[in-house]
Amino acid sequence: TVGSPGTEVCGDGIDQDCSGEDEECCDPFPDCFCVPGSVRYCDGPTYCHWGIQACRDDGMGWLPCEETGTVVCLHIGSGTKTVRTSEDAPTIVTAALISANSAASMVDFLFSGVLVHHPGLKLLYAEAQIGWIPYYLERADDNYFTHQWAQGEERLPEPPSHYYRRQVFSCFFKDAAGMKLLDEVGVDNVMFETDYPHADGTFPHSRETAHRLFGHLDDETVRKLARGNAIELFDLPFAD
Repeated sequence: TVGSPGTEVCGDGIDQDCSGEDEECCDPFPDCFCVPGSVRYCDGPTYCHWGIQACRDDGMGWLPCEETGTVVCLHIGSGTKTVRTSEDAPTIVTAALISANSAASMVDFLFSGVLVHHPGLKLLYAEAQIGWIPYYLERADDNYFTHQWAQGEERLPEPPSHYYRRQVFSCFFKDAAGMKLLDEVGVDNVMFETDYPHADGTFPHSRETAHRLFGHLDDETVRKLARGNAIELFDLPFAD
């Protein structure tokens, strides 16, 4: 019996809306990209239909990423909603505040318990810069000691910064402030990128930019920022 097209359910192997395939517009690995117990808004065809997606409570959706060594790369936090201060604010305000997306995403991950249950999972924030990281780590750790007990939180046996040092990485390409705070950000947790071909990127002056930002540092640090950390994180087949 052939019925009327219905609402498509992502990834169940059934073509409810009679499009000829099982929801081609959804994430290829939908369970791999959510924080347990969270709900995210889906407002673009590359993610899923307009609406909301509820994520699993058990956190096991991250297991494939951990087992395969797949680094979860988050583009500016991978949020589809950017900060908008008012209806009449020019878009340049949003561009200037773009790191707020990464900060919100990182703090969410750190307190979610995902990194506790999946110690081999690695997160990378791309096009995120790094100067904002030390303050949010400090604030997260302070909240861990001053707020968790009042809210009955028991997800983290260690302060958030412990999981950051072990499992979170970020890229930079224009961040003199971040370079001044490099020791607190973590020399093993960051790497240089170019953001090519965006207008905000450094091409065709990427080498000069890198030299200006961190060329004055010791050879070992330069090696880590320019290539070593990336080679190790992504297990790239290059001699370091």
